[in-house]
Amino acid sequence: MTDALVDVLDGIHVVALTTNIPGPVAAARLRALGARVTKIEPTRGDPLADAAPQWYARLSTGIEIVQVDFRERGARTVLDAHLQHADIVLTAMRARSLERIGLQWEHIHAQYPALSMIALTGEAPPNDDRAGHDLTYQARAGTIAPPAMPRALVGDMAAAERVVSVALAALVKRVRTGEGLFANVSIVDCARSFAEPYAHGLTRDGGSLGGGLPAYGIYPAEDGWVAVAALEPHFIERLQALLGVTDVTRAALRDALVRRSAREWEALAEQHDVPLAAVR
Repeated sequence: MTDALVDVLDGIHVVALTTNIPGPVAAARLRALGARVTKIEPTRGDPLADAAPQWYARLSTGIEIVQVDFRERGARTVLDAHLQHADIVLTAMRARSLERIGLQWEHIHAQYPALSMIALTGEAPPNDDRAGHDLTYQARAGTIAPPAMPRALVGDMAAAERVVSVALAALVKRVRTGEGLFANVSIVDCARSFAEPYAHGLTRDGGSLGGGLPAYGIYPAEDGWVAVAALEPHFIERLQALLGVTDVTRAALRDALVRRSAREWEALAEQHDVPLAAVR
């Protein structure tokens, strides 16, 4: 993040009732932009702390963590003590859970009219109570290719960024109107937005970014693999010169690239301004 963005949300207070991945990632991003963030966790903690302790620690840096058991009397009083000074409340609960603790938008808006609420759900209403996690959300969005498991949590990470952009829009609206807003961010919808290149044929098998162009593909090197992304004519010319080939065919590139290691090709490509990288 550039230094120019570090303190842009100075003076803004975010209360995040979130665990696992998308909510904490969004909260950490808002904290990095300068907001003060209070994260409300259940007394058993955030499951991410056990699954990925180093990542959890990084996402929690600079964030006030308060553990609350909403089954106990007085828990809502603890929450209200934070909400009354907050600008944004971020939730990542199903609708029935929000109703149980009295966090429906109608109640929140009546009590704190300048407070914005962003509800992060797996799916948009009326399916916001449907159980799921990133894998099932990606399955619904069409971003996985069975039987391989996804290497990136596309839905979760896309939703985290969407939450941040919605939060910024909410702050702009409050400046203009004095009132907060309610917004639902659906992880499935966010994953679908990331699947747009596939939906429009770009990354389908044989599509221009899905194997149809020899100069945009993945090839074996002497050890490991390299990714080549020479789309523009000037990059294709430099790739030909680098590899010593006259025709940019899949066979020609495969025969040339297998002669050196992936890291060697990466170093040479950087010297000759060719978009090629070793696959990590």
